[in-house]
Amino acid sequence: MIDITHKSTTLRKAIAQAIVKVSVKETILAVTEKRVPKGDVFEMAKTAGLFAAKRTSDMIPDCHPLPIEFTQIRYRIEELDIVIEAEIHTIYKTGVEVEAMHTASVVALTMYDMLKPIDKHISIEKIKLLEKKGGKSDFPIKEISGLKAVVIVCSDSISKGGKVDRAGKAIIEKLQSCKVELSDYIIIPDEKEVISERLHAYVAQDINLVIFTGGTGLSPRDVTPETIIPLLQKRVPGIEEAIRSFGQQRTPYSMLSRSVVGLINNTLVMALPGSTKGAAESMEAVFPHLLHIFRVMQGARHD
Repeated sequence: MIDITHKSTTLRKAIAQAIVKVSVKETILAVTEKRVPKGDVFEMAKTAGLFAAKRTSDMIPDCHPLPIEFTQIRYRIEELDIVIEAEIHTIYKTGVEVEAMHTASVVALTMYDMLKPIDKHISIEKIKLLEKKGGKSDFPIKEISGLKAVVIVCSDSISKGGKVDRAGKAIIEKLQSCKVELSDYIIIPDEKEVISERLHAYVAQDINLVIFTGGTGLSPRDVTPETIIPLLQKRVPGIEEAIRSFGQQRTPYSMLSRSVVGLINNTLVMALPGSTKGAAESMEAVFPHLLHIFRVMQGARHD
């Protein structure tokens, strides 16, 4: 199975179709009048479909087990066709298209099995996905050209040459994948005066995004949040919460996170953990969707 651990959990829906084509009108009447010897076709097939929805990952090797939170099976009759629609919802990291098609297929097969004693010319046709919602395709990020970012590594040991920066490089890699231009990348000591000075300088240059990494720990020497928070004009707590929640699902230590996100004029300021993994996961948690904030601010300015 492919790795989906980096994906965000969202509401995902899928509707799939299958068609059972019978050969004579009498078969349709036997179904609707509940005269099929094996029982109520619609109800039996629906029950089989409910089992199929929940067991898809047992049948299809590459499908991830996931929580099925809603299943609906609908029928309509069009002349000699019994049209089956299976709708499935989940709140998870991957979609339910295969689950919906598997469900529709098993419903159709159950009908076939129940009807073949009375109709020898039944076929199953047009198994296909009708609709899917949720996930990346439902939350497109329209490119905002010209966004510029600065990455600032706050670390006494790295600034003195004692260690090599990896967290800042992880942040830069994600920015580049989101087509955000890197205007500057610097390493500074974790000192209030230096942090404040650099932040003011980049805000004055109308940099769109200033990302600090490091200095967010609980040591008395870690002063990045205490320095940045008084300078912010507006906090954006939802981004902070998304980062913390994403990390919490991966390690309980994320509850200690002191990530900070807020605005100064039109500059978004972020203070992220200094560990490579913490910085990378924080970026994964909110990018590229975080970039929508610039479109929102752009619209507000136009208003």
